[in-house]
Amino acid sequence: MASTPGELTVRSGRVKRTRRLATRAFRAETGEFLAEGPQAVREALTIPDATVEVFATEVATEQHADLVNAAQAAGVGWHVVTDDVVESVADTVQPQGVVARCRMPDASLDALLATSPTFLVVCADIRDPGNAGAVIRCADAAGAQGVVFVGESVDPYNPKSVRATVGSIFHLPVVTERDTPATLARLQRQGLQVLAADGGGELSLFDDDLDLARPTAWLMGNEAWGLPEQTRALADLVVSVPIYGRAESLNLATAAAVCLYASARARATG
Repeated sequence: MASTPGELTVRSGRVKRTRRLATRAFRAETGEFLAEGPQAVREALTIPDATVEVFATEVATEQHADLVNAAQAAGVGWHVVTDDVVESVADTVQPQGVVARCRMPDASLDALLATSPTFLVVCADIRDPGNAGAVIRCADAAGAQGVVFVGESVDPYNPKSVRATVGSIFHLPVVTERDTPATLARLQRQGLQVLAADGGGELSLFDDDLDLARPTAWLMGNEAWGLPEQTRALADLVVSVPIYGRAESLNLATAAAVCLYASARARATG
């Protein structure tokens, strides 16, 4: 272990640097981000060179001996610190006692497309980090091969977003691109059909004419207003999730899960 309680305080340079990763600008400058909670840290430690160091309370260290062993095996510093140090770098009001400083993977749209993906998710102008993380988690669970955030979307490495992925952010490529039209055009040139999930679609998700076994990129819109008309127009098809009851709509994460699992089923059954 790199330190014992009291060696690092909230005023230590290492702790101050870690705390600054709460800001998007410092994450972009350093190429680092925070992973909070035992499950996220566990997943981070399975990826070579993904973890810089870990801060944990005495209680968390005793509870998660497997994480301590994984950190030691990976050559990652494990700092046993007081509760106030973890609280100062964690994003939650009641942190789970363990936070890792991690390196962002070298992910790009070019690298993602070089793998010839056939199942992607594109999030356009997603503003809520919790929703962003939930979509990443859904994408991972459904077997998608990457998630692309376009337009004015939240940083997927926001601490709240990372926490909402529950470790899934370490399982698949997550890419950010500002130019929505150019990104969608590249996906289409790659041979993926872009399906916009939005109300009033040309087809229902369960329409027999909808071929979800084809290479597909699902396009999900903003939580509050969905997809603007100019973005909908860029899709190959607009697909609506049928509402059988009296609910006005589904929230973003639920709609994403329904659409992604419909694709997963079609891909599995051919």
